[in-house]
This record gives sequence, structure tokens and C-alpha cells, in this order.
Amino acid sequence: MTSTLTISALTKSFAGVKALDAVSLVVEPGARVALLGHNGAGKSTMMKIILGLIPFDSGAIQVCGATPGSAQARAQVAYLPENAAFHPALTGEEQIGHYLALRGENPAKAREILERVGLHDAARRRIGTYSKGMRQRVGLAQALIGKPQLLVLDEPTSGLDPVSRRDFYALLDGLAAEGAAILLSSHALTEVEARTDQILILSGGRMVARGTLADLRREAALPVTLHVVARNGYAPEIAAALPDAIRIGTDLRLVRSQAEKLPLLAQIAAFGDKVADVDVLPPSLEDIYSHFSRRDGQ
Repeated sequence: MTSTLTISALTKSFAGVKALDAVSLVVEPGARVALLGHNGAGKSTMMKIILGLIPFDSGAIQVCGATPGSAQARAQVAYLPENAAFHPALTGEEQIGHYLALRGENPAKAREILERVGLHDAARRRIGTYSKGMRQRVGLAQALIGKPQLLVLDEPTSGLDPVSRRDFYALLDGLAAEGAAILLSSHALTEVEARTDQILILSGGRMVARGTLADLRREAALPVTLHVVARNGYAPEIAAALPDAIRIGTDLRLVRSQAEKLPLLAQIAAFGDKVADVDVLPPSLEDIYSHFSRRDGQ
């Protein structure tokens, strides 16, 4: 299987400052990849190089088997910026029809594409009357033209309400299931945590972490948190056996290393029905991102 995006030792400098420093990554067809990093980490520079908008200094990059910015690559890549702008006097149907015509496709397919992004009922309304979330959907609709093999999305859910975000990610899941690779940059870590197959963390232009969420949790080796709920009357007994637990009423909270997790669960299970419930909370993506960014800074 040919990779959709392959980057090897990619380097780019501006006025002597490295925006990207020997960055390497591979994105396979159907993969949902989150690109994380603070402002100035190099995310935008990487996206611009992938899209063929700016040159790079050294390294190698293949986009859908072609050179970035070439006709072959552009035909298979779609981009959605954080703030998509469209002509306010055009209807959604007219705007998408215009983009279809530019791509040499039938403008009559506009309603079908708008239906995919949940805008069928608003297709004949002027875009000037659309909410921010609806305009983002128009942006996604234009990105779907031509069935791209790689979608590059920059903060795509900015300004969307929770329901719109859920629908947006459900649509991305469908596209990935059809084989499209998705590279998504976002600061909304909690929402991408369960919606990506691979996580890339940039810091200071360097790739400081790469892998699945499970991979990064193992590498970071951050502690886990356990919430134990005691049945009425048994909290003092359980708290006495777990002296480092923080107790609030019948609830006890413990923070332990990964290596201590299973022995602690066995100890808790020995209390039998004196325990009403146990929740194991692994480190979040936000915790992991902070860990790798801070480690790189140090």
C-alpha cells in the first residue's frame, strides 16, 4: 500500500531560524492524524509545504506519490483553513457549483455535496445569512470536491457548537473509512483525543513525539488516577488500607504510576462488595502534550 504522505528529514528556515528541523512522518490511506503544537511550533509551515505553497530547504516529501504543488498532487489534496471565507451574496448551492465548475465537474452536483455536510435545507440561502458553523460546512463541502485522497484541515472546528463538532467528526470518520487520509491541526485536544489514529507533536520545529495515544501514554509513563467509591460505612476501612488516598465522603482518589496500577486494582478488588465502583483515568492527551512539550523545552 502506497503512503498518502511521506516526509523525510524536512527542513525549512526563515531568516536563519528553523521553522522545521529534520521532520519525518508517514500518513497512510484512511489514517486520521492529529498535528499538535504551540503557536510557532511549525504546523502552518508544514501545511504550506504539503500544499505546495512554499518551498523547503532540504529533505524530501511526496504527496499522493507526487511533488507538492504539482497538478497531480493538487488534484488529490483538499485544504480547509481555520476561517473559510465565501461570497456572502451567493447561495451555498451557487458557491459549491462554482467550485465544481472550476474543477471541471458538473455544478448540478452541488446539492448532493451540501447534503453530505448537512446543508441541504440551507442550500438556496445566501451565505451571508449562515452561521460560523454553517460556513465551515461550506468549506468542508468544497474540500470534498473530487474525492481527495488527503485532507489538510487547520483548526476545522473553530467556532462550531458541540453538536456541529460531533457531526463534523462523524463525517471525517466516514471519509477515512473510504480511504481518505486526514491531517488535522487543532488546539482542541479533548475533542481529537478519541478521533485520531496517530498523534504528531511538534515543538520548536522538531517532531518531539509520534504514535498512537496508547504509544504516547507508554512513552510518557505518566501516572494514572483511580477513583474509588466505597459503599456506605466502608470508606474509613478502605481509606485506612490506602493511606495515601485523598478522601471526600465515600470517594477516594489515588494517583499511582503505571507499574503500580494493576497491583492497586488487585488490592481494591480484595475489598469485594465493600467497593461500589472504581474508575481508572489514564493521562489525557492534554497531559501527554504538556509532558512532551515541556520535556523538549527543558
